[in-house]
Amino acid sequence: MYGPRRNGQTFIPDLYLRGVRNFIIYETLDPKDYPDANFILVKNSLRALQQLAAFHRNQFDLPVVGITGSNGKTIVKEWLNQLLEDRFQIVRSPRSYNSQIGVPLSIWQMNERHDLALIEAGISLKNEMRILEEMIKPTLGVFTNIGVAHDQGFENTEAKILEKLELFKNSTALIFPADQKELGKIILAWHALHPALELVSIGKEDDATIQIKKIEKQQGHTDTTLKYKGQFITLEIGFEDNAAIQNALTSIGVMLYLKIPMNELQSRVNRLNPLAMRMELKTGINHSSVINDSYSADISSLTMALDFLFQQKQHSKRTLILSDILETGRKPQSLYKEVAALLRKYPVDRLIGVGEQMAAAESLFSNSGIMERIFFSSTESLLDVLPTLEFRDETILLKGARVFGFERIDQVLSLQVHETLLEVNLEAMAHNLKQYQQILQPSTKIMAMVKAFSYGTGGFEIARLLEFHKVDYLGVAFADEGISLRKAGIRLPIIVMNPEENALTPFIEWQLEPVIFSFRGLKAIYNLLKNEGASHFPIHIELETGLNRLGFSAEEIPELIERLKEPVFRVQSVFSHLAASEEPQQDDFTQEQFEKYQSIAGRIRDSLGYPFIQHISNSAGLVRNPALQLDMVRLGIGLYGIDPASSGILDLKEVGTLKTTIAQIKRLAAGETVGYNRRGLADHPKKIGTLRLGYADGYPRSLGDGVGKVLYKGRLVPTIGSISMDMTMIDISEISDAKEGDELIIFGNELSIAKLAYWAGTIAYDILAGISQRVKRVYFE
Repeated sequence: MYGPRRNGQTFIPDLYLRGVRNFIIYETLDPKDYPDANFILVKNSLRALQQLAAFHRNQFDLPVVGITGSNGKTIVKEWLNQLLEDRFQIVRSPRSYNSQIGVPLSIWQMNERHDLALIEAGISLKNEMRILEEMIKPTLGVFTNIGVAHDQGFENTEAKILEKLELFKNSTALIFPADQKELGKIILAWHALHPALELVSIGKEDDATIQIKKIEKQQGHTDTTLKYKGQFITLEIGFEDNAAIQNALTSIGVMLYLKIPMNELQSRVNRLNPLAMRMELKTGINHSSVINDSYSADISSLTMALDFLFQQKQHSKRTLILSDILETGRKPQSLYKEVAALLRKYPVDRLIGVGEQMAAAESLFSNSGIMERIFFSSTESLLDVLPTLEFRDETILLKGARVFGFERIDQVLSLQVHETLLEVNLEAMAHNLKQYQQILQPSTKIMAMVKAFSYGTGGFEIARLLEFHKVDYLGVAFADEGISLRKAGIRLPIIVMNPEENALTPFIEWQLEPVIFSFRGLKAIYNLLKNEGASHFPIHIELETGLNRLGFSAEEIPELIERLKEPVFRVQSVFSHLAASEEPQQDDFTQEQFEKYQSIAGRIRDSLGYPFIQHISNSAGLVRNPALQLDMVRLGIGLYGIDPASSGILDLKEVGTLKTTIAQIKRLAAGETVGYNRRGLADHPKKIGTLRLGYADGYPRSLGDGVGKVLYKGRLVPTIGSISMDMTMIDISEISDAKEGDELIIFGNELSIAKLAYWAGTIAYDILAGISQRVKRVYFE
């Protein structure tokens, strides 16, 4: 496939080495390079995939629930699976596979065993839903809600709703929330053009198909009364936040339409569990890594989890802890033969099976090539001996059905440290990268900046993701950062922005490419290369054009050119830094810098007689001045979800969420004080929560005395008193159900890091890069 920036056929060599032998391509290539592989040439690979999926869908006559909306699609799909999996053999979209590529991959899972399909459909641009509808052909439609997601792809909200409704033009019925007035109004008008479609509305008005008569939030649950076809239904929903209640009501609406007996509804609703829906990568005991995907177990999600496992190269040894795969309707012999075949494709060093079915299928794994195989009848029996099994210098994948409670295994194998943690959303970073790629020319390369421990979010974990998504270069500040990435198996070119002249030897050993910004540095690298007998070693030249920090000035260029002609060097790139690319009032200066850079770089290019990469633009410059992108752009803080230009042009998602917990709750009488220097005064009786977070963790002292706020149970709660090294106190007087051990959000998508930085009187870079190394990082997809 060919995307906005990348030719998918560049992945063929890697895929061939991994055993893939059948390819659908749109450009000719020499098949002699790929013995025993098959190639089908088409005009458009993506369209071919979609047409193939549509053909596959037409082979099956089964109810298909098509789910769209701005939010809640994946939750509703997974909850419907929980509610109905004992009644139907269900095929469903893996995770959030709802795009132009994700939908055909979801449809391709359908086979003759299934009698119900749950398929998500997500769009971001006009005319996309028509293609998804051709593949899904839903018999029952679910419209979860309408919100602001992907607004930029449509003229207005009405246009977005009408585009989404294209999914249901041939459906039998549509379930939707009538209390969203604009959505309900547009659906009713659209229905006039599709009168055969049965509308099933859920809302408080009397004319709603499923009328909500009562919603009363209690502590930990919500009591509801519904009226449907003249009958009253009283249900307890095990959630109290509005989004979960809405998603639960939508799921109940589907059950009612499918004629699930009303006397079964409560027992089925009791099955609903919060969904983590993510794979977490965290530090494990004895220098190991743990991938926790213990939320579901089926063949498709196991395949994705194994693929994620094999993306991680920090350890050569791999262990899989796998539970029984339940509720498939398949005979265990056939199911576990397929699992064994999958493990021949993704070979692990050790398999630990948990569950009676896994134990009974032990012989099926004898020819899988797995050196060590251990089986247990239950999670409890594994936990009894887990301390005696050696886990060291390996990556461990936990993949289990929820009922097996693999979180207990996770607690044993994960390194137990500080309860304050930084969650890093790898999927959000991939999303941000794609946002920037949309405004890049296809030929423009990307250097991703991962200096300062990837702006505080992590090292090789972030680099591995960026390498997987085929960025062209990684940028670090110092050589030791680059060496750490090389030791973790990162193969991308790594540019060191600030090499130290007395520590250049590792550059040759670890294939690091230095930035040269002074004659002192140029002489040092020249002497090293000359002594090593090296030639054409890649270096990067930094020019001074107005930032006045580092770089060769215009006056130094003639001498620089002469020295660069030495055969030990190969100039890989010539670049400069924009001083104020995010500020509109500085646009004239930015243009002056650009013109000065082009003039100097042109002189160097003409004198050397060979081309090199030219780059000057950063995250803000790319968004505000896309004409400055040249051969490459350097993406830094924008990749982490923070728009330095505050442009609003890109739909960026914050990558990091900093969380902590309440260590203790105290009640203060009027007149008592809180913290050092008695800075916090209780002017009336107060309830105080002490957080496991302080300035040693990176939470600025300037946020004390009520300046800063944290997000607790959906409410902003102020600090009180001074910030200590390891503790922060907050005023939770208004939170009636506060408990010790409760989790709070310091920053994240629900409380922007930009807002926190504003309160602290600094910038988001400072906050993110300042998160202490003692704060545990957890990576998830």
